[in-house]
Amino acid sequence: MKQILQDMAKGGTTITVAPAPQISREYVIINSSVSLISAGTERMLVGFGKASYLDKARQQPEKVRMVLEKVKTDGLMTTVEAVQSKLGQPLPLGYCNVGVVAEVGGGVEGLKAGDRVVSNGPHADVVKVAKNLCVRIPDTVDDESAAFVVVASIGLQGIRLAQPTLGEAFVVTGVGLIGLLTVQLLRAHGCRVLAIDFDEAKLELARQYGAQICNPGKGEDPVAAGMAFSRGQGVDGVIITASTKSNDPVTQAARMSRKRGRIILVGVTGLELNRADFYEKELSFQVSCSYGPGRYDPEYEEQGQDYPLGFVRWTQQRNFEAVLDMLDSGQLEVKSLITHRFAFEDAPDAYAALTQDKSGLGMLLLYTSEAAERAIRQVPLSSAATFNAQRPVMGFIGAGNYASRMLIPAFKAAGAQFHTIVTAGGINGVIHGSKAGFAQASTDIKAMLDESSINTVAIVTRHDSHARFVAQALDADKHVFVEKPLAIELEELELIEKAYQNAVERGLQPHLMVGFNRRFSPQVQKIKSLLAAVKEPKSFIMTMNAGAIPSDHWTQDSLVGGGRIIGEACHFIDLMRFLAGSKIVSIQARRMGDTPAVAITEDKAAITLGFEDGSFGTILYLANGSSSFPKERVEVFTAGRVLQLDNFRKLKGFGWPGFSKLNLWKQNKGQGECASAFLSAVATGIATPIAADEIFEVARASIEAARILREQ
Repeated sequence: MKQILQDMAKGGTTITVAPAPQISREYVIINSSVSLISAGTERMLVGFGKASYLDKARQQPEKVRMVLEKVKTDGLMTTVEAVQSKLGQPLPLGYCNVGVVAEVGGGVEGLKAGDRVVSNGPHADVVKVAKNLCVRIPDTVDDESAAFVVVASIGLQGIRLAQPTLGEAFVVTGVGLIGLLTVQLLRAHGCRVLAIDFDEAKLELARQYGAQICNPGKGEDPVAAGMAFSRGQGVDGVIITASTKSNDPVTQAARMSRKRGRIILVGVTGLELNRADFYEKELSFQVSCSYGPGRYDPEYEEQGQDYPLGFVRWTQQRNFEAVLDMLDSGQLEVKSLITHRFAFEDAPDAYAALTQDKSGLGMLLLYTSEAAERAIRQVPLSSAATFNAQRPVMGFIGAGNYASRMLIPAFKAAGAQFHTIVTAGGINGVIHGSKAGFAQASTDIKAMLDESSINTVAIVTRHDSHARFVAQALDADKHVFVEKPLAIELEELELIEKAYQNAVERGLQPHLMVGFNRRFSPQVQKIKSLLAAVKEPKSFIMTMNAGAIPSDHWTQDSLVGGGRIIGEACHFIDLMRFLAGSKIVSIQARRMGDTPAVAITEDKAAITLGFEDGSFGTILYLANGSSSFPKERVEVFTAGRVLQLDNFRKLKGFGWPGFSKLNLWKQNKGQGECASAFLSAVATGIATPIAADEIFEVARASIEAARILREQ
């Protein structure tokens, strides 16, 4: 497939070739016919990409504050690398797609191969879209008209929040593409409409749709125009679809509104509000979120769980249907909004026109390639790749943020030979595989596991898939490195143990490794060497100032991420097991509070481990601390001495003969050393850096700690 990407660091807009996505449950695969460039949104994104680093910082002051906080805790170089990595990830453009269904996944009803549909898929010749973001197009609505459905739904959602009634007077401030669609939709509601903009050509279109107009650029006063339009009573509502840093649209909206009028912000404006303007009239002000209820809700968008119609009449999918009905009946007219048509292959020309010609409205991309050309599952990234079979040849499953920022560079630095990178959507595999030097990108896991020249597989996917992929890789006679956790349920752990034992019984010596990198960090290795001379038990305090994340984030979901104890605190369960050098014999845990707000997550808890040699320690996993405090702290008390490690940068010794400190100029959590140790074991046949029994022990302890917390 081919997809349009925006370089957010240097500003280029390119078409990238990637393997086509594979179908999954609750999703559909679509061969695109037409997509609409959202002029306002995409012009802003392209402009941001082309801006200098200083201008980017000026546009996002809240992100600058986050960066400065990270510098304090993680150090300058670690922060710089994180920022560069973030900006180095190209952004897919587009969200207004029309095409023909090629394949439907399990759980999808009402759609079949061959149906014409509209979706919020990006600008790509093949898109994979959740079923709740996809609607079948009536036969009477052509593809080009249907391409306006999603962007029209943005205006429609703003209208639904305003709740207009027949005969009311409404103002639309900013009549770009969304604004002009909003004008028509308000007229269809039976409202009188005043359109305000500085562009006379766009105002003329609004006039053709039945609106009165006001052009401040010609000296016309918007407030006076609004009052005259409302016959001196004040307008009933204002929908702001403009994009500007100025506070004027909100201020003017308040001053032209009647008592208890409604103001809805659909676009982007300055928000320095004058309290008196709103207080005296008891005005309502609301920000509209995209194209309707369900947006950004993973249960709705990813898992396919619809909202009951009796309680949520208009979801984003039902808003799509409503706009299609308006197009079908002729109450919404979009042909006059089409200003440009480009072949998809000429997309760079389209974006050049977008940035140079601010008068452009409906800019369409047309897809004409054959469907068979788009469905390729493997794309070569390097034509000159050769592999030494005596050394590790790697396949990667997953190319998310941690894989691309940490693991892939760590394995590359350790000398890995990269063969295939597999991702669900295809595009991330191409982006990060090309940078790292992979031979090919793929969306076909089975083909990668069947590849005989690949002897080692790294798994860096969502936690609920780890066990399945580990077992499959072991069954395929591969060495396996899996990012933590190994499993999120005991049944999954047993599946892996069985696959591992089967491999051993087949006469293989599989290396199975979990990415517990903390134990490989240079400062932890120093702690381990100091503790080696101590023969008495040790006590540990390990504090994870984890920071709050939303309760609906996938890592908090016990079925997907396993929760933060299994998914993240397992790092410190392993680290304590390593430093103690003794088996875990007891597990206790306590969750903070019993209120519903606390009970829905496990991320404010204490876990106490007891060890066979008499050592014990407590892991404080806390999501309620300050970000200015070190994120990770390790303290060891033994034999009248203390060791304290802050954020894997500063190690202090108290009472240790010949040792007082070991500070690093940048944070080092041991990712590079962990990858290197694993590859060395694969290459030379020496013992796996972490014994399989110890990996299974830590996995069981993590699952047990989470069970105790959940049953309190």
